[in-house]
Amino acid sequence: MLPGPAVLPGPAVLPGRRGLRALLGRRARLRWMHLLLGAALLMPFQLLTSVAVAVVGPGSGPSALLPQLLALALALPLVAAAGLLPVARSLEGAMARTLCGADGEILTAPADSWSARRRTSLWFTLHTLLGGITGALSLAVPPAGVLLLLHPLLGRHALQPPAPIQPFTQHLWLSTALGLGLLVLPVLFSGAAGRALARLAPRLLGPTPADRLAAARERADRMAERNRVARELHDSVGHALSVVGIQAAAAARLLRTDPDFAAAALTAIEETAHDAVAELDHVLGLLRDEEDRTAPHTLADLPALLDRARAVGAAVDYAEDGLEPATLPGTLSREAYRIVQEGLGNALKHADGAPVQVRLTVREDTLQITVVNPLRPRPRGRTRPRSRTGGGSGLTGMHERVRLLRGTLEAGPVGPDGPDRPDGSDAADRWRLAAGLPLRNPA
Repeated sequence: MLPGPAVLPGPAVLPGRRGLRALLGRRARLRWMHLLLGAALLMPFQLLTSVAVAVVGPGSGPSALLPQLLALALALPLVAAAGLLPVARSLEGAMARTLCGADGEILTAPADSWSARRRTSLWFTLHTLLGGITGALSLAVPPAGVLLLLHPLLGRHALQPPAPIQPFTQHLWLSTALGLGLLVLPVLFSGAAGRALARLAPRLLGPTPADRLAAARERADRMAERNRVARELHDSVGHALSVVGIQAAAAARLLRTDPDFAAAALTAIEETAHDAVAELDHVLGLLRDEEDRTAPHTLADLPALLDRARAVGAAVDYAEDGLEPATLPGTLSREAYRIVQEGLGNALKHADGAPVQVRLTVREDTLQITVVNPLRPRPRGRTRPRSRTGGGSGLTGMHERVRLLRGTLEAGPVGPDGPDRPDGSDAADRWRLAAGLPLRNPA
C-alpha cells in the first residue's frame, strides 16, 4: 500500500500565533487604549486626593509610594459616586462598545434606575482602577526593564535602575530575565484586565431586569398600536371597499332595468369613497402621530352608515332604547361605531340583501349592541352552518375591541327559538352578533 501524503506540521504553530494575537492584536490594543482612558478618568480624582494627602501629611512627598496609594484609596469612593450619575452609563457604554470588544448587549442610554446606576458605578470604579494600574505599569515599568537589559552592556556609564531592583543587576542572567519580565508585564496585565472587563461589561452595562421589563412593555405597546392600526384599516377601509363592491355590482345589474336605483348606488359609491379617504387619513394620522388628524367616527355618525347600507338595497331595521350618543365617552362611542360597522359589513357580504336588524340598548350601565341577519340558504343534511369569517380578521378585531373595553361579545348562528330548532332538522338560519360594553371606566 502506498503511503498517503505527508501532513505538514504547520498548523501546530497556530496556538502560538493565536497567543501573540491575543496579546498584541488589534483587540488587545483597543482594550489597552480603553484601560488608558480609564486611567485618564481616574486622574482628576486622584489629583484632588493627592493634594489633600499632601496638605494633611506634609512630611510625605506626593511622589512617595505610600501617599500615592492612600490618595488612590481615597479617590475610589469619589469615582464610585460619580459613577452613580445617569450619564455615566452613556459614556462608559459607548467606550465599552467601541474598544472593549465585549460579546453581549451593552446599553448607552442614561441609567434611569438605581439598580442600573449601582452597576454602572461598580463598572466605572473597576474601569478606572484597572486603568490606573495599567497606566502606571505602562509608564514606569518598561523604562526600568530597558535599564536592566542595558546595564550589563554599559557598565558604570549606565543609568542606575530604581533602588528596589538594583540588587538584581549584580548577575547578568538575573538582570536580563527581570528586564524581559518587566517589559512583558504591562502587556500581560493589560490583556488580563481587558478580558476581565469584556466579560463583565454585559453584566454591569447591559440591561437590568427593570430595563428588560421596560423594553418588553415598549414592544407590547408597539404591537398594541400596530394591532389597533390594523383594526382601523380593516374596519374602516375594508368595510368601505366591501360596500363599494356591493354597490357597484348592484348598479351594474340594474343599470338598464332600474336607472334610478343605479344612480342612487353610484351616488352611494361616491359618498362611501369620500368616507373611506377620510378614514384612511385618520389611520395615516395614527401612524404619523399627527395632532390634527381627522376625527374618527362615533355613534353620532351612525345614521349616515345606515343610509349607505340601505342605498345598496339592504333592508336595515334600526332601533335604539335609552341611547344618548352625546353623553357616551369618546372611546366607547368610537368602538361601538366600529362594531356596528363590522356587523353591517358582514351582513351585506353574507346576507344577500336580506333584512338586517340593528339594536342599540342601554341597560344597567351597559350598552348592548345586537346585529342579526339571515344566513345564506344551505343544503339540507349539513349539521353545522357554513363559517362566515372566511379566515378574515373582522371577528378577531371585534373581540380585541370589546376586550379592551372590558365588555363581552358573542357571535354565531342561532335558530328562531335559540341555537337550534326544536326538531333538530335544521341547525340555524340566522347570524347574531351581540356585544355588551360597560358605560363606566372604559379601558
